[in-house]
Amino acid sequence: MARPKEFDPHAALAVAVETFRRQGYEGTSVQDLVQALGINRSSMYAAYGSKHDLYLKALERYSAGEAAKAQEDLAGTGPALSALRAFLLSYVDAALADPERSGCMVTHGVMERLPGDPEAATRLRGALGSMEEAFAALLLRARANGELAPGTDVRSAARFLVTFTQGLRVMEKAADRGYLTDVVDQALRVVFGDG
Repeated sequence: MARPKEFDPHAALAVAVETFRRQGYEGTSVQDLVQALGINRSSMYAAYGSKHDLYLKALERYSAGEAAKAQEDLAGTGPALSALRAFLLSYVDAALADPERSGCMVTHGVMERLPGDPEAATRLRGALGSMEEAFAALLLRARANGELAPGTDVRSAARFLVTFTQGLRVMEKAADRGYLTDVVDQALRVVFGDG
C-alpha cells in the first residue's frame, strides 16, 4: 500500500504565494487555496490559521524574496546606472514572460489591502522600505563614484524609484516591451541626468 504524500508546509507556502500573486487577496477563496495546496480546509487552518494569516505569511515570504533579489542585483562594484537599468528591466522581462501577467504581490497588496488592513500594511511598508534601502545603497555608491551629482538627495531619489517601480509593476499588465523600456529609460534620466 502506498504511503500518503506528506504535507510540506514550506512548499505549500510557495504555492500560496503564487496563488495570491496571481489572484490577489479578494480574488482568492479558501477553496482556491485548499485546491492549490492539495489539502483540506481543516489541514490548512491547522497549518496556517485563517486565509488572512496565510496571506500574511505568503506576503512575508514573497517580500523577503523580492528584497533579496533587489539587494543582490543592485549590489556590486560596476556602474550603478547599468545595474539599476538591468534590475528594472528584469521586472519587465519577467512580466512579459508570464502569459497571465500576474504582477507583483506587493503592488497588488498596496492597491487591495490598504489602508484597511493594518497587519498587511506593516508588511507592505516593510517590503517597500527594503526596496528603498536597496535603491539608496546603490545611489550612495553612484554618488561616491561620480555617476550622480554630488548634491543628489539619495533618499528622495530612492523613494522616487520605489514609487516608479510600483507604477511600472502596474503598467506591466497593459503595456508592451517598447513602452516599458522607454519609461525605464526616462526614469533613469530623471535620476541620473541626461548624461
